[in-house]
Amino acid sequence: MKRIICMAVLLLVGMVPAAQAMGVSAASAILIEADSGRVLYEKNADQPRLIASTTKLMTGLVALESGHDLDEMVPVSAQAAGTEGSSIYLKAGEEIRFETLLYGLMLHSGNDAAMAVAEFCGGDLDTFVEMMNQKAQELGMEDSHFANPSGLNHEAHYATARDMARLAQACLDNETLKEIVSTKQITLDGRTFTNHNKLLWRYEGCIGMKTGYTELAGRTLVSAAERDGMTLIVVTLNAPSDWADHQALFDYGFQTYQMETPVQQGETVAYLPTQGSLIPFVPVQAGEDFTWPVKSGEVLTCALEWEQEVLSAPVEQGTQVGTLVGYLNGTEVGRIKLVCGSTIPAHTAQHTPNWIERFFGAFSKG
Repeated sequence: MKRIICMAVLLLVGMVPAAQAMGVSAASAILIEADSGRVLYEKNADQPRLIASTTKLMTGLVALESGHDLDEMVPVSAQAAGTEGSSIYLKAGEEIRFETLLYGLMLHSGNDAAMAVAEFCGGDLDTFVEMMNQKAQELGMEDSHFANPSGLNHEAHYATARDMARLAQACLDNETLKEIVSTKQITLDGRTFTNHNKLLWRYEGCIGMKTGYTELAGRTLVSAAERDGMTLIVVTLNAPSDWADHQALFDYGFQTYQMETPVQQGETVAYLPTQGSLIPFVPVQAGEDFTWPVKSGEVLTCALEWEQEVLSAPVEQGTQVGTLVGYLNGTEVGRIKLVCGSTIPAHTAQHTPNWIERFFGAFSKG
């Protein structure tokens, strides 16, 4: 592939952090920017640990992706009603709306709700757990394994902080789940659920996620917050002071980094010559935004890679013709598609020299 370097280099000035996010209480922790996945802070992020009820983020995601309507009625089995641990007090034989179960699962952390959801969406518990592990593989959660939908302690039930951050990214991409986890309180079908995540009240821009606790796992927490076009995700595992940890890490991220978009979707970044058409050049546009979090002193540059240097007509608008590669301080950090900005029709005459032939042919005469 051919490459040219963009002439524009962005010198990016960040903010000096008011407080350094060091010395967190968590045994494992990670801070990432949600859209790019850039890691802004980490501590033992690849060490597998018990994750308690933060498990329910995977339960909710898999359930919502199972294709069931939120208004469907879910029968409650004796096994679900009798599940140990935190509960929304389901009764064997009753029926409850799927949406109500999901809110009870995510806000009140009902283990009985988790079991009812699993049986409903998977047909049985074992099948649903297989679905959870399949989703984990799809998300690249290489150091995680699920054994149940609730997060009860089990030797085959664990995850890393890094993997849980990947899961959190996927949960934020699901609009329904994002709305559920960001809800402070709701009453559905006679049941009132209040979110256990205190950061929804304590931290400006918090959009929730999930709390967890068992005696063996300690306090576990996955949370997200949005400010000034940037979304941050924090995961802490076995963190005695999890609320303080998350606030400190969010402060560090928002004060130190800012989102920069050197190229926006639909922006023309170059022109390519054509052959076989009466249109000599065609605009090449960014197929999506290229956005990256940066801090003071970092330099963001772009390079364009072409699949071919001259386009042969016909070419439809939106066809990928190259790739824009983003570099931070010389290291590749992201790629987006470059697409044809307009349709290039072919000239239908029996033989018409392309513009290059016509141009050079003029100089060869005489």
